[in-house]
Amino acid sequence: MSAVAAARAEPRSCFLGVERSLTGRRWEERLGDSRQGLALAQRLDVPEIVGRIMAGRDIGLEDAAAFLAPSLRDALPDPLCLKDMPAAVERLVRAVQAGESIVIFGDYDVDGATSAAVLSRFLRAAGCPPKIYVPDRIAEGYGPNTPALLRLRAEGAALAITVDCGIAAFAPLEAAAEAGLDVIVVDHHAAEPRLPRAHAVVNPNRLDEIGPGEDHNRLRALAAVGVTFLLVVALNRALREAGWYAQAGRSEPDLLRLLDLVALGTVCDVVPLAGLNRALVTQGLKVMAGRGNPGLTALCDVARVDARPDAFHAGFVLGPRVNAGGRVGEAELGALLLSSDDPAEAAQIAQRLDGYNQERRTIEAAVLDEALAQIEAADAGAGGLVLAVGEGWHPGVIGIVASRLKERTNLPAIVIALDPETGLGKGSGRSVPGVDLGAAVIAARQAGLLTAGGGHAMAAGLSVEAAQLEALRAFLSDRIGRALEAAGYRASLGFDGAIQPEAANADLVREIERCAPFGAGNPQPRFGIAAARILRADPVGDGHVRCSLGGTGAGRLKGIAFRAFDSALGAALMNTGGRPLHLAGKLRLDDWAGRDSVQFIIEDAAPVSG
Repeated sequence: MSAVAAARAEPRSCFLGVERSLTGRRWEERLGDSRQGLALAQRLDVPEIVGRIMAGRDIGLEDAAAFLAPSLRDALPDPLCLKDMPAAVERLVRAVQAGESIVIFGDYDVDGATSAAVLSRFLRAAGCPPKIYVPDRIAEGYGPNTPALLRLRAEGAALAITVDCGIAAFAPLEAAAEAGLDVIVVDHHAAEPRLPRAHAVVNPNRLDEIGPGEDHNRLRALAAVGVTFLLVVALNRALREAGWYAQAGRSEPDLLRLLDLVALGTVCDVVPLAGLNRALVTQGLKVMAGRGNPGLTALCDVARVDARPDAFHAGFVLGPRVNAGGRVGEAELGALLLSSDDPAEAAQIAQRLDGYNQERRTIEAAVLDEALAQIEAADAGAGGLVLAVGEGWHPGVIGIVASRLKERTNLPAIVIALDPETGLGKGSGRSVPGVDLGAAVIAARQAGLLTAGGGHAMAAGLSVEAAQLEALRAFLSDRIGRALEAAGYRASLGFDGAIQPEAANADLVREIERCAPFGAGNPQPRFGIAAARILRADPVGDGHVRCSLGGTGAGRLKGIAFRAFDSALGAALMNTGGRPLHLAGKLRLDDWAGRDSVQFIIEDAAPVSG
């Protein structure tokens, strides 16, 4: 354990004396000993705030250089270290050389769409254009299904590659094998001891993936698009060694041009941005800024992203639009957009996705209101789990609503959309640190409570019959409650320091951005404003609260609390009665007002005691 990690193992200090905020969380200092941050800053010759942020994320001196300047050359392993990767590459080389009909079977979220687009773009450049198939969320459900695979086989497909799905598709892949369709599974979701019948199963989270320690631990954190990129790297090398490019008289594909898609999928799947993931996203955002992918360019245009794209744009601006087709529209649109080389076609698809995203937001708001009313009436979280069930809820928005419930309650949340005609519920869940929700859902399926289910630590999906709902609730509440207790979980917010409004300028934000990209595992730095004065507060937009903030000095700072108007936080900001509040939030350059304008994104507040 590093010195920084050892220091972090001690109980964290309460920040600004806030034991319970307006959102029910304890405020804690991320860095227990400020000397750690100062030591890093001095050794690396970086501003003290940069050293403090790094130390607060357990970055020791030995890892500091790679953290500040992540290199794909240093972080990328030999893809053949993954089990079944050699078999997958060998089968794909044969398919490319023989001109076989290949189909990519994707998922309808961003990770699935980017995975399909990465593989499709590579195979097309290598001279073997594939077909992309994405199942309809409502009609077919998640992952490979028997009718679709058999239909693809009947249409001439010789090889199917599942991306971001397939690890639990036992019956469909068995049927595909019996029909003579070879299948390669490329996935990252939690696996069981039994693997599906396939030509190859490439998944760093296979239980038998026990490679060289730390390297394999880092591979386990890859999104599906990261695993797909490793497959492409290995396949490209194998085709080169087989003389394919020279024989066919074509240029070798430029794999670096695919990294914008890898970055988008990695950020949106909320996997830890450390090690290889951090290098992929850092380099991928640079590629994205070059606007070489017509689909991403069209998406940036329709979303009015004028600034250099960063992880925030990927996760909160572009990602939701890619997702929208699979949620409430046409499931394949995201993959088609990101794999298109036709600017006119891309612009048309981007417009359709933007429209679907607006529709998604309307549906989401209605389902969220009903779910909140339900859990408030039912003493939500009594067993450690928040579970909401609604007849007729749109299955495409339940994952987002689960995220909102988790944010509101600080507990793992599952939302189930129940079809009143079939009695079958489709569920999606989001978890908190220390609780492996995917493992809990797999255990429920193994116990006979689910017809399907799986996922990873922080997110999971399931299918359940209405008759099993109460048994499922009891099973998961017990298991998750025990996991929360074992983890010593307590809802909290971590802080990197305190600031005053007059110190929150563009230079400070640019220093902080030296630690980017931010995301899971490397959260965007959070700061507190002690005894802030709310000089003005107004509702704006779709339930947001816009503020003008003052501190102990004469400085002023713009602030905004998103989706807060109907919450305790919004009420406190709108009705301070002249009393100061401790505020928690993040600093962001305000693109709309110019790059030198800074905004404080308010996430939480607490009354000033005494």
